[in-house]
Amino acid sequence: MPADAKPAEQRLQLDPQALEAAKSHSDEGVVTPAYGPWRDDIVRLLNDALATELTCVLRYRRHHFTAHGRDSPKIAEEFLVHANEELAHADQIAERIVQLGGEPDFQPATLQKRSHSDYDESQDLNDMIRTNLIAERVAIEAYRQMVALIGDKDPTTRRLLEQILAVEEEHADELRDWMAG
Repeated sequence: MPADAKPAEQRLQLDPQALEAAKSHSDEGVVTPAYGPWRDDIVRLLNDALATELTCVLRYRRHHFTAHGRDSPKIAEEFLVHANEELAHADQIAERIVQLGGEPDFQPATLQKRSHSDYDESQDLNDMIRTNLIAERVAIEAYRQMVALIGDKDPTTRRLLEQILAVEEEHADELRDWMAG
């Protein structure tokens, strides 16, 4: 046997029982039996992330329209860019929830309770920047934890959250630069 050859039991191979199980319950779309008990937990985490993104959209949009001062036109424009990116995140998350057979929770009455970040009504531009930076840092930590919790239980959701996390890190970096400026 060559030095790099592995015995059959050590080779990477697909689980034929899981493949067979995937043939049943085709009405469940992407959710195969391998999702097991984690699907509901993942949907709950995603709904909390959805609430967070929607809160961020509202906060950034408010700041876009109410920012004033010498540097406000450029920063207000960026607040709108961030709001639109957060809205795209919300759409991606809602789409994934539906793919997993869940219901995206857009309920305004419970939005703030489920959100990881806070809404803000600051009037001062520096306070707006600081509040948004804090919210981005909270989102970064929440997404980092979600990625770790999901691990290999749902690689598609994990990749989605990693992509969103990268954008949130860009937002935080930009906001930190504005605070220094």
